[in-house]
Amino acid sequence: MRLPYRKSILVMVPLAMALLVPLTGAQEHAYLGAKSCKKCHLKQYKSWEQTAMAKTFEVLKPGERAEEKKAAGLDPEKDYSTDASCVKCHVTGYGKEGGFVDIETTPTLAGVGCEMCHGAGGTYVQDQYMSLKNKEFKKADIVAVGMVEAVSQEQCTNCHNSESPFVGDDYVFDFEANKETGTHEKFPLKYAH
Repeated sequence: MRLPYRKSILVMVPLAMALLVPLTGAQEHAYLGAKSCKKCHLKQYKSWEQTAMAKTFEVLKPGERAEEKKAAGLDPEKDYSTDASCVKCHVTGYGKEGGFVDIETTPTLAGVGCEMCHGAGGTYVQDQYMSLKNKEFKKADIVAVGMVEAVSQEQCTNCHNSESPFVGDDYVFDFEANKETGTHEKFPLKYAH
């Protein structure tokens, strides 16, 4: 008997097996927004909230950073908040299922939030994984269901690249120099995971 196949981006898996194995890529989970992380990570949230990453959607609005926009050849009075080529790097999860749609529909995903680095939280913040009900979860368990354990250069260079009008064609993002800055302070966690 031939089993039907379920197509995936990376592999073809027999349907019977696909029903038994949870999907683990972050893009397959719902985006929740940084406020959902705040419940357990208040210090990190407050630190992130002060960063340019948290406030980056504001840059797209008319009149914001006018001098920088002029220098980059952009119209400082134009509203770029609906321009897909700009929005993708100023919000969380744009173009992905459950990600930013527009400021009216998904205001909690404006700005570059936690899930851009740590993966969409729709699965790993469920009660059986990481939650207020399960404070002693194991990190390996939440990584297995979608949390990104370590930020990669590729995650950063999806936006920090020469396509930005604010840098030149020869721009190269220095991942090593920047991976610990601009996101949030790193505080020790209350529980070992």
